[in-house]
Amino acid sequence: MDTGRAEHFLQNKRTAWIVGVLTVILFLVTNLPWRLDDYDQAKQAFTSFEMVKEGHWFYQKTPHERMATKPPLVGWTSAVFFALTRSWDVAWRLPSFLAAIAISILLFRVATTAYGAGAGLIALSAFGFNLLSPRLATFARTDMPLALVILLLGLSIWKKIGNRATWNLPDRLSIFAVLTAAMLIKGPIIYAFLLPGILLFQLWGRRRHASHHSAWCGWWPWFASLGIFLLWVMGGVLLVPGFFDQVVVREFVARFGEAVHRPQPLYFYLPHLLHKFAPWSVLMIATAIVDLRSRESKLGTLFREMSPETFWLVCWSFGGLIAMSLIPSKRVDRIFPVVPPLCLLLAVQVGRTWPNEEVRRRVFRWSALALLLSILFTSGYTVAKVISGYRDHRDALVVFGREVCHEAALRHWRYEAISGSDEGMLLYLQKSDQRMEPRRARCTGGAGRGRAALDEPAAKCFAFAAATGGAKEPARQELCFAHAINGEASAKCWLDFPAGNLRLAIGKLTASSTEKRILDVDGISKARNRNPLVPVARGIFRAGKTGCELSFRGGADER
Repeated sequence: MDTGRAEHFLQNKRTAWIVGVLTVILFLVTNLPWRLDDYDQAKQAFTSFEMVKEGHWFYQKTPHERMATKPPLVGWTSAVFFALTRSWDVAWRLPSFLAAIAISILLFRVATTAYGAGAGLIALSAFGFNLLSPRLATFARTDMPLALVILLLGLSIWKKIGNRATWNLPDRLSIFAVLTAAMLIKGPIIYAFLLPGILLFQLWGRRRHASHHSAWCGWWPWFASLGIFLLWVMGGVLLVPGFFDQVVVREFVARFGEAVHRPQPLYFYLPHLLHKFAPWSVLMIATAIVDLRSRESKLGTLFREMSPETFWLVCWSFGGLIAMSLIPSKRVDRIFPVVPPLCLLLAVQVGRTWPNEEVRRRVFRWSALALLLSILFTSGYTVAKVISGYRDHRDALVVFGREVCHEAALRHWRYEAISGSDEGMLLYLQKSDQRMEPRRARCTGGAGRGRAALDEPAAKCFAFAAATGGAKEPARQELCFAHAINGEASAKCWLDFPAGNLRLAIGKLTASSTEKRILDVDGISKARNRNPLVPVARGIFRAGKTGCELSFRGGADER
């Protein structure tokens, strides 16, 4: 692709529309089929579910009855969306999706206005076509809303620096409002993404005697927003048993130690960011090298010649990366808020005035090539992931829960759930707690035992379901949940689900303590190597009722 075509391709409005539409499509479909079984989505989704079902608007629990560790703002937002849409699937994912769309629009408009149409397209593409943004865009998590409020704060500072304007009371009030939102999304982690960059920029400004370029809005917006967060924390400590140990100590304080959370090396985020942000990370490095060589100057001279607003983007991006790297507890998605400023920094590199035409041509060719490669790679990865998700029935538990709710409503059944390893199961079954004991029943391949205490009215019939997807040992499956159903007196009914890997056997148990029934539970497991689903285990459970208690004994043998 020659330079003229590359430049026209990047600056064409039609290209921008195509990229925008593809970005929205990727955001919508990357996580299909939707489920809550990974990346702690069930924990976040359960907060809004408990708000609506139980009225716990400030402090919630997880599906495993531990304290929810995140402040409630995103949960409030999902509750509002549920009131508007009456769909939990939409309500849980809409905050992240709308935040992703807002970030895309902001990056495109800001970069286009400041650095040109081609740079705006690159900023939009870098945010949309990587391995992080489409994945987080429909997750029931707080990462994308947090990235949005951090972007709003960073852009406010960027505009003040570029305009050489001072901070007035309306500016500080807007900073306070956005900081408060950030505190109520994920707590003081906002400090790690912004304060190191602000400190670096202020030190750089003092060395250059550029006091008119200030990234610091004053102390009170930061302390006032922290005070609101501390009010929420103190309320939990005083009013909610277990809040101090599970939230204050384990979630916040323990992140800076190695006793509770698994520590990662200092360099953990850098290789992951280079990989997840490719090919844009490669383009940034290559463009920086070309820029340095074209100037024929040293790195220190480059920073001294850099404009204040560009240097703020550098401080913002790498200050957050360095601060998050110093925290021992690390996970790849936690570094996501540095991606939007990196997109703006890349736009600066592409849209700047180059010293000679040859370098400019080279950068435009590389940018166009990176755009095409990112579309091809990200789209291909998404299509393959979605196809494999439906082929391997990754939404089997979702389908199962939907069918159970449908049958229960149709037959006027009352059912309860036993906790298991799948945190999303309560949400699939539309239950806010587990009323049956014990929390787990296990089939161990030989002489597994489990006990389930049932109320006398609820003991007329019952059900076990073996959820075996992804288990390493077919003969050692975990029974994820059980139901106690106060329903019709039909002797037995089978529910066969399209997903194919879950079957629910419902058997009637009469009031007679001597009568016994057999439950037949078929398990079909998906192997780790993604082989086709095959039947692997059959467990036969004999149930006998003694008083108000049911005891289960059984085993499983491989086919």
